[in-house]
Amino acid sequence: MKSRFALLRPAGRIGLATIGVIVFGIFILGISLATAQKEDAAAGKIKKTTYAALAEAPEKARERKNPFEGDTQAVAAGGKLFEQHCADCHGRKAAGAKKGPSLLREEVQQATPGTLFWILTNGVVRRGMPVWSKLPEQQRWQIVTFLQSLKLQSLNSQSENDKVGNPVP
Repeated sequence: MKSRFALLRPAGRIGLATIGVIVFGIFILGISLATAQKEDAAAGKIKKTTYAALAEAPEKARERKNPFEGDTQAVAAGGKLFEQHCADCHGRKAAGAKKGPSLLREEVQQATPGTLFWILTNGVVRRGMPVWSKLPEQQRWQIVTFLQSLKLQSLNSQSENDKVGNPVP
């Protein structure tokens, strides 16, 4: 009888080792999933806080109208000013860079002209955006006009893509 149980002992040890490896694997998987969830939550929080300053604009500022709205010369002038003052942080095409977020995102593109002007004027110092109040008001409005033209360009390119992708019968 001893010989039969002697054969079972090594198999029992292998079984315990297998169970131990499985438990350890589940433990590691749980830790990696928890870490991934925390990183996703942190990324979402960063996105929200990056554009939170837009909501801080006072109502009076948000209601201000752009005196250069629809002015193509103001768009061109604003583009040059953007390149001089903003492109280092926000990228040449306003898509964002290491220092500054994308200005093509929905949060910015749906902001009122007055809100964008207020952000330019007051900056978002805690996020690294300088105050541009020393830039003449006309130039700040030209930059706002340029930023708003990016929205129109993206809408036009989307409609062109729709035309190409869906030919009219």
